[in-house]
Amino acid sequence: MTTAAAGGPRTYQVRTYGCQMNVHDSERISGLLEQAGYVRAGEAEDTPDVVVFNTCAVRENADNRLYGNLGHLRPVKNRHPGMQIAVGGCLAQKDRGDIVRRAPWVDVVFGTHNIGSLPVLLERARHNAAAEVEILEALDVFPSTLPTRRESTYAGWVSISVGCNNTCTFCIVPSLRGKEKDRRPGDILSEVRALVDEGVLEVTLLGQNVNSYGVEFGDRYAFGKLLRACGEIDGLERVRFTSPHPKDFTDDVIAAMAETPNVCPSLHMPLQSGSDDVLRAMRRSYRSEKYLGIIEKVRAAMPDAAITTDIIVGFPGETETDFEHTLDVVREARFSSAFTFQYSKRPGTPAATMDGQLPKQVVQERYERLIACVEEITWAENKKLVGETVEVLVAVGEGRKDERTGRMSGRARDGRLVHFATGAAGEPGDAGSIRPGDIVHTTITYAAPHHLNADGAPLSHRRTRAGDAAEAGRSPRTPGVLLGLPTIGAPAVAPEPTTGCAVTH
Repeated sequence: MTTAAAGGPRTYQVRTYGCQMNVHDSERISGLLEQAGYVRAGEAEDTPDVVVFNTCAVRENADNRLYGNLGHLRPVKNRHPGMQIAVGGCLAQKDRGDIVRRAPWVDVVFGTHNIGSLPVLLERARHNAAAEVEILEALDVFPSTLPTRRESTYAGWVSISVGCNNTCTFCIVPSLRGKEKDRRPGDILSEVRALVDEGVLEVTLLGQNVNSYGVEFGDRYAFGKLLRACGEIDGLERVRFTSPHPKDFTDDVIAAMAETPNVCPSLHMPLQSGSDDVLRAMRRSYRSEKYLGIIEKVRAAMPDAAITTDIIVGFPGETETDFEHTLDVVREARFSSAFTFQYSKRPGTPAATMDGQLPKQVVQERYERLIACVEEITWAENKKLVGETVEVLVAVGEGRKDERTGRMSGRARDGRLVHFATGAAGEPGDAGSIRPGDIVHTTITYAAPHHLNADGAPLSHRRTRAGDAAEAGRSPRTPGVLLGLPTIGAPAVAPEPTTGCAVTH
């Protein structure tokens, strides 16, 4: 029996697929539902009243995954009258009403441009006992004006823009997320300050192409200015950003990274291919020489910067020579990590109908060679850190073997994953006193291709407000503007104002 059936509030569960933008959108979805009166379903609850799928359309099998999961839920819903299923995100934006035609037990379909409509659509579907499909062609409300239930006490996503003005031939994102819309710097900084006030130590500035930020209001130096402004926020210890596009990378951003102490010495910059011919076919408006030139400038300004990337293998028309050029760039760039992908067709993209689609076995063989090359380099780069002392922000869920090994895990300032031993009971840094969100300094003793180990006791341990929040089980919440969205159950009693006016960030 569900919680709602017992007379309590309706419960919800959000299932997220895809990129960081989707993860952040799911935080917005959770915030909206909770402000409308829903309660997050417990870990053991297998029949929440509302299940929301926040989907991705980037991978070729994304629709198979969605419809498979929807199929598994059909008998569950049949056994629990009143249960609702909603589908949002990029696949919903693409498939629209086809989702309800293929899965008639779905109650709500909403797109990437109208996340804020979800509570209204759920209530309308319940009232009318019919599916509600609402897909907008352009952004309705900037997502960051919506309430948010943050997943982490110590790190938060902050959107600076949505959409993308690029036309990469392999990517369906611009058609699903729309043209780039930039958020005003003051609004971004207000949200960052609100998070810091909640105890958050690290923010990641998020956009499809963060260093084209400012294009909408005509300031090509806006992103560098934003980084510097983040450096002036007391209590904000780490600033990251993802993802930049090499074509828009300017020297002022590199200077801002190097000169702003809380901007982390890490850079994720997609390469996609080391072949100029393939980059041209991808409609990526830079070439390998420019890409490597940016890395050279970054390392000149920040010698210890860790640089990560994305690479696609097997793009249509890619020759063995093209692939060798990619390996050459990988060897020269000395990435600390790389997200590698085998090209797969995205219906609706120009690349899906290009000549020269490669056989699976060719793509697989090149992919395996790329993985071997990347891991050889990342292992060698990580070995250079053995004996070095690193600052680690303690995290949740980063170390799958932590319980068995007696370690805890977190991220160094450069973004590398560190598994570290804790001190003996009663000593500084003992396991009982370290919380997610705390800061430890420890010495690296072992390096692997994808992580570092520190097997000695921490050199220091600093308790933080983020750790206090984690210990208390609190999640940061940032307010938004509900604009008349319905609530479930009795309305909450508004608190007495302490000042003459209320401020909403």
